[in-house]
Amino acid sequence: MSARHEYHPEETRKKISHPIIDGDGHWIEYTPVFAERMRKVVGDKGADGFIASQRRIPDALSQTIEQRKARGAAMEGYWGRQSTNTRDRATAMMPKMLYDRLDELGIDFGIVYPTAGLGIPRIADTETRRAVIRGFNIVTAEYFAKLSDRLTPAAVIPMHTPEEAIEELEFATKQLGAKVGMFGSSVARPLEIAKGPASKGVDPQVARHAVFYDQFGLDSDYDYDPVWRKCVELGVAPTFHTGGRGFGLRNNPSNFTFNHIGHFAAAGHAIAKGLFLGGVTRRFPELRFGFLEGGVGWGCQLFADLIEHWERRGKAGLEYMHPSKLDRPLLRQLVEKYGYDEMAAELQKRDGWPQKEEDELTGGVAAFDDYAACEITKKQDWTDLFVTPFFFGCEADDRMNAVAFSNFNPFGAKINAIYSSDIGHFDVPDMRMVLPEAYELVEHGFITKDDFRDFTFENAVRLWGTVNPRFFDGTRVAKEAKAVLGSTPARAAAE
Repeated sequence: MSARHEYHPEETRKKISHPIIDGDGHWIEYTPVFAERMRKVVGDKGADGFIASQRRIPDALSQTIEQRKARGAAMEGYWGRQSTNTRDRATAMMPKMLYDRLDELGIDFGIVYPTAGLGIPRIADTETRRAVIRGFNIVTAEYFAKLSDRLTPAAVIPMHTPEEAIEELEFATKQLGAKVGMFGSSVARPLEIAKGPASKGVDPQVARHAVFYDQFGLDSDYDYDPVWRKCVELGVAPTFHTGGRGFGLRNNPSNFTFNHIGHFAAAGHAIAKGLFLGGVTRRFPELRFGFLEGGVGWGCQLFADLIEHWERRGKAGLEYMHPSKLDRPLLRQLVEKYGYDEMAAELQKRDGWPQKEEDELTGGVAAFDDYAACEITKKQDWTDLFVTPFFFGCEADDRMNAVAFSNFNPFGAKINAIYSSDIGHFDVPDMRMVLPEAYELVEHGFITKDDFRDFTFENAVRLWGTVNPRFFDGTRVAKEAKAVLGSTPARAAAE
C-alpha cells in the first residue's frame, strides 16, 4: 500500500444496502496499565503471569539467529504496531476511540478479539493460566462495558480440561455478560520426554516440541462433550483464534514472514478436522464453530479433501481394500504369465499373499472407518456436518474469499466466509482500507452483491445468532439480524 493512498469507506457504504458486521477486529491491550488493573481484581498471580506471558516475542527477538536455531525458536515479528499512522495506533489501544470511529470505518457492529490475550490459553502452569485468564476477562469486560450496542469483546476460554473451560464459560457469560468465547485449541500435552525425571537434562526450549496437540474431537485424554453441551446451554458459539507459528514447518529462526504465512490456517485446519472426524458436529447439530484469521481457502480445500478421503477411507472404501478380497490364485497366475520368477517363488512360499503379515496390522482401531463418528450415509450429511456449522474468518484483501461463493465447491455449496477486518494488527496499515478492499471482489465481478451481503453480514449473524437468538438484541443491527435469523439460510445446500 502506498503511504499516500487514501481510502474512502464512506463511498463504499453508499453502494451497500445492509449492515456491516466485523467478525474479527483486534484491540491492543496496553500491557503496563492492563496488568495493573488485573492486579487489582485477581492479585499478583494473574498480573505477573500476564506480564510474563508477554515476554515470548521480545525474548525471542533478543536472541541471535544462531541462538534461536539452536533452541528451535522461531523468528518473531518486529515493528508490528502502527507508527506512521498514529491515529490508528491510538484507535487500537482505546475501545472508546474505536467505537467513535466505527461509522468512519464503515462498521455497524464489531466483535473484538484480543492481542496480548491471544497466547494466554497456552500458559502451561494451571494456577497461573486460570488466574491470568480470569483477570484478563474481567478487565476486558470493564473496557467494553458501555460500548455493547456496537462492540462486543471475546472472552478467553481455556481448554486444558473440560472442567476449566466450563467454569470460565459460566463466569464469563453469567458474571461478565460475555457473548463471544475465544476457545484455546491445539492444547499441548507433554510427552514423557518433557515430563518428570525423563525431562532431566533436556533443554526446555527443545522439550516444548515433545508434545501431543489435543484437538478435542479425536483421541483426547478428556471427554469434551460437556463443554459443547454447556455452549448450547449458554448460547455460545465456540470460535478459535489459535496460531500455528513457531511449530513444525513454521519455525524458521530468521524470517518472520516464512513463519507467519498460513499459520492461522494450519491451526484452524487441525481443530476443524478434529471436531468433524470426532463427530462433534454430528452430536451437536445446533452449534456453530468459527475459525478466525486463516481465510476460507483452506476451508474449501478441507471440505473437498474430506469428501475425497471419505470415498477411500470411509467404510465402503476400506471394505473394497480389505486384504481378504485379494484373488491370490489370479495374482500368482499373472506373475507367472509375465515371467517374474523370483516374485512367483516368493508368492509360492507365502501361499499367494504378497505381505500378509503387514496386511494384518490395523493399528488397533475399533472400526475400519476413519469417518465412523460422522455417521455419513447421504450427500445431505456433508452440508449438515461441515457446510452449516463451520464459519471461516477472512481478511478483507484476501482474493481467496471469492472461492467460498464459487460453484467449484463440492455440491455447489457456499462455504461460510465471514468478514474479519483484523484492524489493530500490522496486516492493516490503514483501518479505512478494509471495507473498500473487501468490496473490490464485487467490483471486479468475483462475487455478487448477495454474496457480499452473506460475507459481511448474514454469515456473522448465523454464526453467533443461531445458538443465541438474542445475541444482537440492543445492538445497532438488531432489526436486520432478527430478520436473518427468522428466515431460511440463503445458501446453496446439497439436496
